This record gives sequence, structure tokens and C-alpha cells, in this order.
Amino acid sequence: MRTWVRRVRGAIGMGLIWGVAWSFAGGLLARVPGLDSDLPFPLLFAALGFVTGIIFSGIIATIESGRRNDHISLPRVAGWGAVGGVLLSGIFAVSAVLGGRSLWGEVLLFAPALALAGAVSAAGSLALARRAEPRALPDPNGDAAGERRELPARHD
Repeated sequence: MRTWVRRVRGAIGMGLIWGVAWSFAGGLLARVPGLDSDLPFPLLFAALGFVTGIIFSGIIATIESGRRNDHISLPRVAGWGAVGGVLLSGIFAVSAVLGGRSLWGEVLLFAPALALAGAVSAAGSLALARRAEPRALPDPNGDAAGERRELPARHD
């Protein structure tokens, strides 16, 4: 039970982090003249990033479970992030079909952009996770952590 709670918390955390990052990207895109949207771009991109981050987290938890960060390659994680973006574009495509529009037009429009954004976000997430891994602290005596020291022989 605790494992599932940790995974859900991790997925929500990943979604929030991706949402914030994608919101900044949406803010930059909003500065481009001639682009308009019904929603403000930062808000729209934050929602897309949140959902894609949760999808990516689910993929990683399912497929890469049990592996440490240093045992997963950066291109592999980027590929899973791209898969998350393509899955999100599939959600768009299904909603387009239900709305009576063409399926392939929506997929071809959103899939490459969301796949690229998912891949970049996933690679960035792994890079940050690797940087945040705890490193061995030096011993207070100045020795490197983990090294065995020989104690001086006692002469009584």
C-alpha cells in the first residue's frame, strides 16, 4: 500500500514540475506576435505539462521499475517522455473524433510537438534527478567517505 501512495505522490510531483516548466514555455510562446488562443498560453501549457508528466511517471513506474537513475540511459528516458507526449496527442485525437473532426489532422498537428516537449522534459528530469542523488560526504577527519582507515597499533 505504501508503494502505491509513494508512486501517486511522485506522479503528482512530476506533473507539477512539468506543468511549471511547460507554463514558462507557454509564456515564451505567448510573446510571439500573431498567436492567439482561447486560454492564456501559460495556463494551457501548464495543464498539458501536468498531464504529460503524470503519463510519463506512469510509464516509468511501470516499465523501468526497480532500476536506479544511473542504470537508465538518457536517450531511453527521452524516448519514454516522447511516448508520453504522443499518448497525450492521442487523447486529443479521441476528443476530436468525438467532436466530429478528423482524427489524423489532430494527431499530425500535436504529436510531433508534444513528443519533442515530452522528450526534453524527461531528459531534463533525469538530469536533475541524477544531480540530486545524495553524494558521499567526506569524513570529519578529512578522509574520503567509504575508505577504510587503518588504526594505529596499540602498544601497551
